[in-house]
Amino acid sequence: MPSHRRLRFGPAGKPVDMKSGDYVKAVEYVAKEGLDAMEYEAVRGVRISEAKAKAIREAAERLDVRLSMHAPYFINFASPSEDTVRKSQERLWAAVRASSWMGAYAVVFHPGYYKGNSSPEEALKRTIEALKPVVERMKQEGIKGVWIAPETTGKKTQVGSVEEVIAICAELDYARPAVDWAHLYARAEGGFIRSVDDVVMVIELIEKELGTWAVRPLHTHFSKIEYGKGGEREHHTLAEEEYGPDWRIVCRAYKETGIEATIISESPILDKDALLMKRICIEEGYT
Repeated sequence: MPSHRRLRFGPAGKPVDMKSGDYVKAVEYVAKEGLDAMEYEAVRGVRISEAKAKAIREAAERLDVRLSMHAPYFINFASPSEDTVRKSQERLWAAVRASSWMGAYAVVFHPGYYKGNSSPEEALKRTIEALKPVVERMKQEGIKGVWIAPETTGKKTQVGSVEEVIAICAELDYARPAVDWAHLYARAEGGFIRSVDDVVMVIELIEKELGTWAVRPLHTHFSKIEYGKGGEREHHTLAEEEYGPDWRIVCRAYKETGIEATIISESPILDKDALLMKRICIEEGYT
């Protein structure tokens, strides 16, 4: 059985110094490092057999590593194109099915884009409607223990504000939020996620609107990030002081609210910064 830990840390993908090997080896690698989470990257497409996924699950259960999956980038549930929506549904479903084999609890995805809609509100409504068949299929197929996890997005052209992610999760079964703190910082062009209060406000809004289950655990991503007009440009390491946000304020907000969280490092040095984030939270007295 997985042990109870308030915070779990791990990389988005295989560790940076891992020269070869599959995700079974990657699970073993991160566990040996002292990490206890990992996000399987299916961003270019879901290409994994049931047998391989189950081998990864066995390793993760044996070593107490919490798994999640990032679905393909080529998803746009807000598109006016029926073909684009259908392909998005198939890609997300493929990620859900593979996650059920793998024991990955959250399937992170970018919901869509405002383009082609008359307003952000229309894009959000279209997104929710387009996701309903995926959720229905999950029910029909008896998928258990897997949540679709719309992610807060880093560009102003994308569906994915905190409020929009909450709205998606409130309307759908089997949906939980994925909060990317770097994306929220970039989306606001550095004007948000600047203080502990900013982070606490997001956490409390999620808990108020969705319930305590949504922060037990809250699925989160972190890195420092470069932004321009319109939002996200590029992820950076924690050591690059000219970029934000500050991990320490996020950790302090976790401590203040007492939530549980999975923290996935999207830094260019993945597991190395996951370990640094863990060390900082130990210094702050919260792990």
